[in-house]
Amino acid sequence: GYITPELYGKFPGFLSPSLGIKFADVPNGLGAISKVPAAGWGQIIAYMAFCEVSSKQGLGTPGAAGDFGWKVLTSSNPAVVKSKLNSELANGRLAMIAIIGMFFQEGITGDIWGGLAKTAKIFAFENERGVQEPVGFWDPLALSSSGDVSTFKRRRTVELKHGRLCMLATMGYITPEVTGKFPGYLSYSANLKFTDVPNGLAAISKVPALGWAQVVAYAGFCELSAGSDDWKTGTPGDYGFKVLTSSDPAEKEKKLCAELANGRLAMMATIGMFFQDGLTGSAWGDWALYTDSPLRSLKSDPGFNTLPEWD
Repeated sequence: GYITPELYGKFPGFLSPSLGIKFADVPNGLGAISKVPAAGWGQIIAYMAFCEVSSKQGLGTPGAAGDFGWKVLTSSNPAVVKSKLNSELANGRLAMIAIIGMFFQEGITGDIWGGLAKTAKIFAFENERGVQEPVGFWDPLALSSSGDVSTFKRRRTVELKHGRLCMLATMGYITPEVTGKFPGYLSYSANLKFTDVPNGLAAISKVPALGWAQVVAYAGFCELSAGSDDWKTGTPGDYGFKVLTSSDPAEKEKKLCAELANGRLAMMATIGMFFQDGLTGSAWGDWALYTDSPLRSLKSDPGFNTLPEWD
């Protein structure tokens, strides 16, 4: 629907004779939403409703599995049928990604084919630190499309802060498993040793309330003592901590780029470990413990292609 009108043109004649709207007057893509008359959208919705209610799709029916009796592309050979069903699922998954990408592309550029030359503002920061291989300038949500420098600097400060925190969090997950925990007591009054506190999410309920109060108080101290105006007065993320810097400009730039890249990776890693720990009960994510996955009983169903158990 996105591609065909661009390649082969549109229907001749009128979409709405009463309004004098021709098919050729309706732009392709998102721009069509405001051009199609209300009666036209009513017809589209009515047809969709007809398709939904005209066939049985209750649990246990063929329609629930996508079989509505339309056999044009099927086969009498079971192996071919399975191959075709797998292809349909794989192509459908690809198309879901593709249509979202085209929505973003058109929404950002105003062009169904992504005419990025029309939107110079979104490249106002393409030479900033953090634009690295293999992704390059990656801003799928067009957060920098306004070209506002102060907004960019504030977001860079937030990115650096979250990246640094997540690097510490990642090490906090890994280190106790590798090197062990502190000796002695976490709380004398509660008779709670460091070794009594499990690693990962399970620690949340074990640490006493006073311990969490100290954690929150220290985090607040770090926030308030450093201030939050670094992006207004200087370089985002620069709080004067120079232990890992360098007097060589090239080496310093390399370190700053590495910090951004490692921080981004750590943000992904921390979220991944949270999910892993929450689903399996283990900070290391032993998936053998995740017995509640509904997909474990569906291994033979169509759709388990090159990523056989990707849940």
